[in-house]
Amino acid sequence: MKPMLRTCIALTVSAAFCGQALAQSAMTAVGDGEGEVRIVAWPGYIERGETDKAYDWVSEFETATGCKVSVKTAATSDEMVTLMNQGGFDLVTASGDASLRLVAGKKVQPVNTSLIPSFAKVDSRLQDAPWYTVGGEHYGVPYQWGPNVLLYSTEVFKEAPTSWGVVFEPQDLPDGKPNQGRVQAYDGAIYIADAANYLMTKKPELGIKNPYELNEEQYAAVLELLKGQRALVGRYWHDAAVQVDDFKTEGVVASSSWPFQVNTLLADKRPVASTIPAEGATGWADTTMLATDAAHPNCAYKWMEHSLSPKVQGDVAAWFGSVPVVPDACKASDLLGAEGCATNGFENFDKIKFWRTPTAQCEAGTCVPYSRWVSDYIAVMGG
Repeated sequence: MKPMLRTCIALTVSAAFCGQALAQSAMTAVGDGEGEVRIVAWPGYIERGETDKAYDWVSEFETATGCKVSVKTAATSDEMVTLMNQGGFDLVTASGDASLRLVAGKKVQPVNTSLIPSFAKVDSRLQDAPWYTVGGEHYGVPYQWGPNVLLYSTEVFKEAPTSWGVVFEPQDLPDGKPNQGRVQAYDGAIYIADAANYLMTKKPELGIKNPYELNEEQYAAVLELLKGQRALVGRYWHDAAVQVDDFKTEGVVASSSWPFQVNTLLADKRPVASTIPAEGATGWADTTMLATDAAHPNCAYKWMEHSLSPKVQGDVAAWFGSVPVVPDACKASDLLGAEGCATNGFENFDKIKFWRTPTAQCEAGTCVPYSRWVSDYIAVMGG
């Protein structure tokens, strides 16, 4: 992450946090485990071999530490924030559009990275990333990262689509049929950034430089695009399993998606593929964050150390289709394989516009805040 970008985002966050004290001081020692750890996670992030016996990075941890792992999956960042606000969890694998909200809301606490020896092995591009580092404090440790891909049917598209326009603009697809009712969009306000990313290339006269920093004119144009897309969308997806079924049985042929759904469909030998179109893509860099009121902090610290093991990192990346945050993982997992990091996009880091929460005070001046994104996107989906 470039120093100038870190500084700019830090200033943005500081403005957003004006008048708020940050969370408590980090722990100074890790003691005996409390017997369990409770985690809010994205689907596919915490596996114990129940779906495929080869993918299990929980059982060994439980045996070694005595900390029983329980997981609550969340389909969107907003759901993660809600669950953490309700309490009862120790850790959350938060994306950049949730992480700083959790810090500002005092729902997570600083992490003492000196108590997590494997933090030293984390990719240098992520060690001080602005979506979890505030005021010099690390509010968690990186977990995985990757792009939001365009998932498509290879029966309809004999060649990979070159533009996100196939899901944003009315058009006939290569099979001669309209895209109306055959495409999907993400059921989350952060998807507004995907539309903004598309318009950065489609309408350069708007002057959009950052899809998370939109002035009123730019924001209005993005909403107009999304309102038009509403007539095309058969379903707004947020449940990864439901989207997989939609590609199997509901005639969906193109959508924004995660590598997880792509891998799941390919494992079932379905005719799909994925691509990052010419306009680039938004993406996520997820952080394992420790709840302010964590009931099992020692087990939580033990899990964070375990989560950065090169083999665990590689196995997670192989299962989810993501990129490990520990480069050593690229050679430590038989499941990921020698070319897994390259396949999953290790070299695409600088091409991805990583999720972060839009704020009123931004580098560009005054921008439309996330609260507006939420209410307006609900209205768009409601028609």
